[in-house]
Amino acid sequence: MRSRRPSAALLLAASAATALLSPLAASAAPWTLQVKDAAGAPLAGAVVAVELKGQPSQAAPGTVAQMAQRDRQFQPGTLVVQTGTAVSFPNFDTVRHHVYSFSPIRRFELKLYAGTPAEPVVFDKPGVAQLGCNIHDKMTARIIVVDTPLFATTDAQGQAKLDLPPGQHQVALWHARLGNDAPRQQSLVVPAGPPGGLALELRD
Repeated sequence: MRSRRPSAALLLAASAATALLSPLAASAAPWTLQVKDAAGAPLAGAVVAVELKGQPSQAAPGTVAQMAQRDRQFQPGTLVVQTGTAVSFPNFDTVRHHVYSFSPIRRFELKLYAGTPAEPVVFDKPGVAQLGCNIHDKMTARIIVVDTPLFATTDAQGQAKLDLPPGQHQVALWHARLGNDAPRQQSLVVPAGPPGGLALELRD
């Protein structure tokens, strides 16, 4: 049986993709980012999103995330997605919900329903979307939309780990104390050499 060789077109496409990805991927290393408030206290539950030059701001087509409803609560309470991500809203409760957002980055309404709506909601602008339920007033959540696939949420010690290349980048920080305000942008310098820790301050 004759083996099939990749076509010249496929080899060229693979080579081009590797050339585009290798400069960032090859130099990235695991860094620990420590987020503190102005008083120096570590911030648990802070969203950290690092934007690299030349990196696509939009999620790949078909990227889907989930904001579920269980026990009459949104789960998770805070969902972080890259711009362009489609979010599904499955209802696992035995009661129906009416999910909505009036936030400027994405206004939508999923009227009284059970199960999973046929079409997910695409979040195509960065920022913060506040969610609510018209039937259950105590149900609230937020979707944080960022222009990068490099994001994480800090742990109890205010730390998050991300693979980052050396250079000057932009970092977006968000915490619940900011409410519905957009993430705070600031510069982030990652030095060359062995990875370690970087300190960040959330500027209210």
